[in-house]
Amino acid sequence: MTVNGWLQFGLYCLILLASVRPVGTYMARVFEGERTWLDPVFRPIERFLYKLCGVNAQEEMNWREYAYAMLGFSAVTLLFTYVLERMQHWLPLNPQGLAAVGPDLAWNTAASFSTNTNWQSYTPETTMSYLTQMAALATHNFWSAAGGIVVAIALIRGIKRTTSATIGNFWVDMTRSILYILLPASFLYALLLVGQGVPQNFKAYTQAHTLEQPSQVQTIAQGPVASQEAIKMLGTNGGGFFNANSAHPFENPTPLSNYLQILSIFIIPAGLTYTLGRMTGSPGHGWAVFAAMFVLFAAGFATIYWAESQPHPLLHGNIAQHGTATAPGGNMEGKEVRNGIAESALFATITTDASCGAVNGMHDSFTPLGGMVPLANIMLGEVIFGGVGSGLFGVLIFVVLAVFIAGLMVGRTPEYLGKKIEAYDVKMSMLFVLIFPLIILTGAAVFVLSPTIGLSSLANQGPHGLSEILYAFTSTVGNNGSAFAGLNANTWWYNVVLGFTMLGGRFLMKVPVLALAGNLALKKSVPPSPGTFPVNTGLFAVLLVGVILILGALTFFPALSLGPILEHLLLKSGQVF
Repeated sequence: MTVNGWLQFGLYCLILLASVRPVGTYMARVFEGERTWLDPVFRPIERFLYKLCGVNAQEEMNWREYAYAMLGFSAVTLLFTYVLERMQHWLPLNPQGLAAVGPDLAWNTAASFSTNTNWQSYTPETTMSYLTQMAALATHNFWSAAGGIVVAIALIRGIKRTTSATIGNFWVDMTRSILYILLPASFLYALLLVGQGVPQNFKAYTQAHTLEQPSQVQTIAQGPVASQEAIKMLGTNGGGFFNANSAHPFENPTPLSNYLQILSIFIIPAGLTYTLGRMTGSPGHGWAVFAAMFVLFAAGFATIYWAESQPHPLLHGNIAQHGTATAPGGNMEGKEVRNGIAESALFATITTDASCGAVNGMHDSFTPLGGMVPLANIMLGEVIFGGVGSGLFGVLIFVVLAVFIAGLMVGRTPEYLGKKIEAYDVKMSMLFVLIFPLIILTGAAVFVLSPTIGLSSLANQGPHGLSEILYAFTSTVGNNGSAFAGLNANTWWYNVVLGFTMLGGRFLMKVPVLALAGNLALKKSVPPSPGTFPVNTGLFAVLLVGVILILGALTFFPALSLGPILEHLLLKSGQVF
């Protein structure tokens, strides 16, 4: 670890902190229907879209109607993406003449992008046409990101409102999140990326002759990259235009573009904590939630940075045998020299905190303890800022449980911002918490115990193979999309099953959140009393961190210890696997 590395982390944190209030205030104004500086441009377009689609913007929905609209919209867009993939060989904007995507892979990809997972079991530049990349995948990056934001906003409304049967209008919330937040931000961001050298064109791939062997031809892929890259990062999607994702120089060409990317991943999720405080009338509570997330984020970065700054045990031993005391620079395997260990650690921490698989280095090349942090971040539910919207509604589930536990400790009915937390609220919260490990551990166990459908895809049959399968299910159910690289998941069984796990990890967890929002909205507001637990203090932030870690340990620690921790112990003993 170096001073320069910590300075980079400190600068990132300062810029992120400075963005929280303005971004959060703007989003609160958007969803509360207040005037924004973009109204002269987008308000007429918004009204036209409502008229075109037959949406009554003044009519609100109860939580069941909101859930039906969300599920119906997601099902239709998933089918649209699947059909486009299967028909791309007949459609325009396919200069490479790429074939139709196979049925199992098309299903997996459609489910992946519909759920904001962006798990890629394929090489994009040799599989997807320009039309598929733009009309199916990039548009889903908008839709799925907006789908996470609106559920978080619906839950905030449920907390804020009293004796209300409604929590908003799904169609209005989706329209406003895309039109006023994601679309203009992505447009400006794409221009910045183009300025840094990211391609944005419809040209066929370039055939170049190498200098070493002029007779050898190299194919250089290109296309409409910047437009997809912008929403990929802002929407915490992942799902790069190229197989190497943000390690590819056409997606991430400069240190500045790299810093912009890691900033853009967190900027909306962090801002939503202030939106929570502003919309509920308790800014201090928003900052307390931000503080809890930030503590976990900093701890994760410090762990990865420390682990990757150590020389690899086996490499260190081999070098020492030849007279060198240590391996300088730490574990540079899989790291980009231009970014170094500090930025690679920061990128890995952020992408696995924020439901974004846009890695700029291979998690599979991390040390066992360094690789454990991305896995643990996802297992915690990616509530450390998390994906746009999904991180906030995930952490609010833990807030409800933290308030419930605090209420039990003082022997009174728990209260949260004036709402009594009762049996139904705790049941919905625990349903959310338990669905996650149930799908992950069941799926991973089945594939680990099956030589035919699970183990046959492993390049590594040792302890790290267990981590690879566990990571695959954790990443897909957690809607993250990153992966350990030693697993070939592009098989019929993996494509089909992981497609269903992605849908389960997204929608089986959204429905309890909306049910909780609807129940909270129906409640009356209770005035504070001497026994009310304060949720706008540092003490509450500490309690929230503790609840997240304890529940995460109870549900996942056995699985986590069987993977990376076992690898670490074997590696320290000099065993290769």
